[in-house]
Amino acid sequence: MAATAKKTSTRTTRSKAAKPANKVAAADPEQLKKYYRDMLLCRRFEERAGQMYGMGLIGGFCHLYIGQEAVVIGIQAALKEGDSVITSYRDHAHMLACGMESRGVMAELTGRIGGYSKGKGGSMHMFSREKNFYGGHGIVGAQVPIGTGIGFALKYQDTDNLCVAYLGDGALNQGQVYESFNMAALWNLPVLYIIENNEYAMGTSVQRAAAGGPQAPDLAHRGLSYGIPGEVVDGMDVLAVREAADRAVTYIRNGKGPMILEMKTYRYRGHSMSDPAKYRSKDEVNKMRTERDPIERLKVALLEGGVEEDDLKKIDREVKDIIADAADFAQQSPEPDPSELWTDVLVEA
Repeated sequence: MAATAKKTSTRTTRSKAAKPANKVAAADPEQLKKYYRDMLLCRRFEERAGQMYGMGLIGGFCHLYIGQEAVVIGIQAALKEGDSVITSYRDHAHMLACGMESRGVMAELTGRIGGYSKGKGGSMHMFSREKNFYGGHGIVGAQVPIGTGIGFALKYQDTDNLCVAYLGDGALNQGQVYESFNMAALWNLPVLYIIENNEYAMGTSVQRAAAGGPQAPDLAHRGLSYGIPGEVVDGMDVLAVREAADRAVTYIRNGKGPMILEMKTYRYRGHSMSDPAKYRSKDEVNKMRTERDPIERLKVALLEGGVEEDDLKKIDREVKDIIADAADFAQQSPEPDPSELWTDVLVEA
């Protein structure tokens, strides 16, 4: 996109973007700037990953998170040391939110030894025991029973920690999800299920794929028959996400069992880098970018709340430097030795 077009788009967004629904004035300005910085880091990382994929530096599939940043940053802000996270193949931002270094994540995307899985996992399959991040899973819905099992382990260990299991609106129709809901409710497990409803399961609109009403159905209520409460949240508002996450985490830590949060969000790119996304109009995407972009909404609120624009520009420069460094590190890191094929595949007990 030309530089002139970028400037025009930015002006339009600033004039129309709706403010976050919450009272920004009551929030800690430094905390809000951290949310802004963390969401921007996810956005810039994904943009660079898309560029590197186009250059042939990233192989296999690559699913970008652009547009959904408020979900993972708002949820992570409510967690504490010892909590676990598991998600699907659209996972880069979740890794960054957990505190995994952008260098290691980018190196993994490019299949280099400096990556978190030594270049063997790629975009969809990297882990960090240190950060309690358990993937990254390529099979649709497979992370849900595993996350439920992690919740079982946490309860068995008699901790007050919980597991956050992310899934998409398409994965929610998988049978194993409901088996997991049943066990989590039956055994009162500390699991927070986050449905990232970005409106399209690959190329199919949620209205066409999910029963529950002629309009966008509320997927949060899919657990009610098991006694699992659910809440629908504006996933394009990081403060709304944080507030809902605080309520859910408190509920779960008090021993009341699992809970479901449905995040109404939106992805700007196709399902993966190979998806041209012809199943929706450019006007639809532009409308979301212009009126509901989570980063721009928070930026407008910060500026109107008295934060200097120079402060935000400084954050932007810092993030760009981090991403540039990550890309350089990834390209300079060597490919794994073939002997790595035989490591990390078996644990002797």
